[in-house]
Amino acid sequence: MTVDYGSLYIGGAWTRPSSEQRIEAYSAATEELLGSVPAGGPADIDAAVAAARRAFDDPNGWATWEPARRAAVLERFAAELVTRSAEMVRRVSAQNGMPIRFGKPVEGTVPVTMLRYYAELIQQLPTSEVRRSLVVGNTEVRREPLGVVGAIVPWNFPQTLAFFKIAPALAAGCTVVMKPSSETVLDAMLIAEAAAAAELPAGVLNIVPGSGRTAGAHLVAHPGVDKIAFTGSTDAGRAIAETCGRLLKPVTLELGGKSAALILDDADLSAVIPNLFAASLMNQGQSCYICTRILAPRSRYGEVVDALSDMVRALRIGDPLDRSTVIGPVASAGQREIIEGYIAKGKAEGGRITVGGGRPAGFDRGWFVEPTVFADVDNNSTVAREEIFGPVLAVIPFDDDADAVRQANDSPYGLGGTVWTSDVERGAALARRVQTGSIGVNGYTMDHGAPFGGVKDSGLGRELGPEGLAAYQQYKSIYLP
Repeated sequence: MTVDYGSLYIGGAWTRPSSEQRIEAYSAATEELLGSVPAGGPADIDAAVAAARRAFDDPNGWATWEPARRAAVLERFAAELVTRSAEMVRRVSAQNGMPIRFGKPVEGTVPVTMLRYYAELIQQLPTSEVRRSLVVGNTEVRREPLGVVGAIVPWNFPQTLAFFKIAPALAAGCTVVMKPSSETVLDAMLIAEAAAAAELPAGVLNIVPGSGRTAGAHLVAHPGVDKIAFTGSTDAGRAIAETCGRLLKPVTLELGGKSAALILDDADLSAVIPNLFAASLMNQGQSCYICTRILAPRSRYGEVVDALSDMVRALRIGDPLDRSTVIGPVASAGQREIIEGYIAKGKAEGGRITVGGGRPAGFDRGWFVEPTVFADVDNNSTVAREEIFGPVLAVIPFDDDADAVRQANDSPYGLGGTVWTSDVERGAALARRVQTGSIGVNGYTMDHGAPFGGVKDSGLGRELGPEGLAAYQQYKSIYLP
């Protein structure tokens, strides 16, 4: 049975779309139709922005509420998401292929965590302070909500990345128009159901799926939108940045990555390799921060390649809704085609595939790709240089610590990374030298209370932590006698 929606969530109500066009969602594992939603167009974006604008500009509305009052609504919203968590995870895994064993602690939990974190934070942080003026009298420095936010969300972690934006924006007093990815629309409608059940004030959160780039581009350029928050590809981020720059519109961009895992010469591979999976191949490598460049000491290069290949070879490929599955399908036929193109290019450039390289046997349906390891490549190889967004690892030799850092930094990207060593202090010292927005020592566990974002081609601005709240606020100074 398919799940089909006939309306869009705009202005606190289920609203008839402006056209009959629809977005169909398919199973990544079986290619079967899962359901459909209306395809919102420019007219629907206009209606959603107008509703968000009314809600924000209301002199007694959301932006003017005391933090405790907003926090109570966010708590209700979190509670409604909890009741839908199992179905949310199921829909995400069915659509994008994320193994449900990872989806439950991530997609089913992080949205609730984000809402509750920011609900608590806004009650702790003052919205204004009075400072002694350097000239005369005093100055009240206020932190006020930015306004209407356009949130554009990708398909790889659609719930988590939606609430990286929704939670701090709403907590700050902003109103939101969210456009989910067309590959993951069914879970987005559950957000709308939860918002309605939690009785968010009309227009505070609006959800408009759209196919192609028309709806997203219209949202970015809309004169009624005060800020854009986007997670996605670097190419799309550049286009958004150009528009926002011309309009002098604030923007947060969390973009692509090609992060490096530095395995140092003192690393205990028996401890490193099992933990490296989560930092390199979780969600089929479809994660922006994932470490798909494995930098190995030249003195132990063969040992690292063999250990990594054995780990990858043992990964269980299967139905993402089966809790024993570790590697599911990639999100779409188009994504699989891109990944297979990179594998072919890696082979053509002389890379040696130690494991994988094709489609797994026994999977006649679904968009499956074998997790693949390339050896005998260097940092200039295409598979080591460009973001593949799939389960493809490139193992690159380095000579010493300085060379490892140099190669890690020799990338247009800078989002994530890891250092693996038996000496934590040594690892931390090297981590400080890597040009990236985040990096872990002997693992990568994102701290939702600390800022997350990239440098170079990996983006602008930060999400999460108090810094993520500040991204939806603007300062005002009131000079007092």
